[in-house]
Amino acid sequence: MEEIWKLSHLLVTVFLYTFATMMVVPAITDVTMSALCPGQDECSLAIYFTGFQQIVTGFGALLMMPLLGNLSDKLGRKTLLTIPMVLAVVPLGILGCGRSRSLFYVYFVLKCITSTICEGSVQCLTVAYAADNVPEYRRASAFGMLSAIGSAASVCGTLCARFLSIPSTFKVAASTAAAATVYMRFFLTDSVADYNLCSPLLSGEKVESVSSDPVSSKKEKIIMTLPSVKDLFSLLRTSLTFSQAAIVSFFGNLADIGLHASILYYLKARFQFDKDRFADIMVIFGVASTISQVFLIPILVPVLEEGRLLSIGLFFFCLQMLLYSFAWADWVIYVGAMLSILFIFWQPCLQSIVSKQVGASEQGKAQGCISGISLFAYVVSPLVFSPLTALFLSENAPFYFPGFSILCAGSSAMIAFVQSILMRAPIKAMETSSSSHGEA
Repeated sequence: MEEIWKLSHLLVTVFLYTFATMMVVPAITDVTMSALCPGQDECSLAIYFTGFQQIVTGFGALLMMPLLGNLSDKLGRKTLLTIPMVLAVVPLGILGCGRSRSLFYVYFVLKCITSTICEGSVQCLTVAYAADNVPEYRRASAFGMLSAIGSAASVCGTLCARFLSIPSTFKVAASTAAAATVYMRFFLTDSVADYNLCSPLLSGEKVESVSSDPVSSKKEKIIMTLPSVKDLFSLLRTSLTFSQAAIVSFFGNLADIGLHASILYYLKARFQFDKDRFADIMVIFGVASTISQVFLIPILVPVLEEGRLLSIGLFFFCLQMLLYSFAWADWVIYVGAMLSILFIFWQPCLQSIVSKQVGASEQGKAQGCISGISLFAYVVSPLVFSPLTALFLSENAPFYFPGFSILCAGSSAMIAFVQSILMRAPIKAMETSSSSHGEA
């Protein structure tokens, strides 16, 4: 009963936070283009601005995700969740005040700064929190439920954006993000708050305190066990499955980020989509994803196991991007969005596989490292897909293929799919920890 109570508060927190962050997505393309290229349907400058933000986010996430995950193992998930949730309110509030060119630049700078901590960290920490409170055999379903709540929140957020004006959208988003933070602080019970935890995966031995002051001793232990780049590679070497999962996560997220960086500008230039039609697509995607994660994942995981379901999801992810890239009419986009009912499997299945590679005291560190590696795709994606998107949506394209950048993103999903087929069955956490003692 206590487990259900804890998870219910976590799900409400995820819902409110995702609702706030996702409801602005249909509007942000119009806001960006209105500020940078008013009156145009194609704007290379807006694409490059988005790409630059992704690069900053990727570098920041590579450094911050392992750090936040590791600190959450020491200080507690609730403490670390507070940081990104508070920071997420600031850029939303800026655009809630106005969307002039000068305010957009202020928003852009603040968004670049806050996204280095906010992007992916809430998902990473909530997954670690769920792993703390759910038995291993039920984690795939629990992670699927987390993703389903996120998808449902995305649907509700985009429906609100569909019927609200752009100014109201950002005001409601900022208010909801603030409410999510307050709710989390008041109602969420922390799951990890043991300063004496020591990570057997990386260190293999306890850090001895040299101070008689208990507070100083705790701080010293935390500082001395913060992850370094060497620790990250050590973590990848402890388990072949973990390193394979990191490859799948990176290329899968590279495809996902490349798709989202291109698709809105592609739809605007190719089919003249606006905020309302963007919202329609996102609602279809969200409803299909929610249905899949609530009803299909709990049924299919016991039958097919996470590994096979991971491959199935990535296969349909490739198929979706193939449809998008060759779309000959706008209705094809809607059909592609409905494929999310099958491709959404891959992320919760991958999170479940990763969680089984480490012990209970290392969930934050493991999820943080995987998130950092996967979000490094934010660095690679703009360097590859932003120039391709800008080129093939312009009049200077070497040949007519507006969806070429999406097709290239699909090739990254194909690499993740092939790697998922080669992935071994998950190794139990106790076996992994034992092997790491030997390597340490």
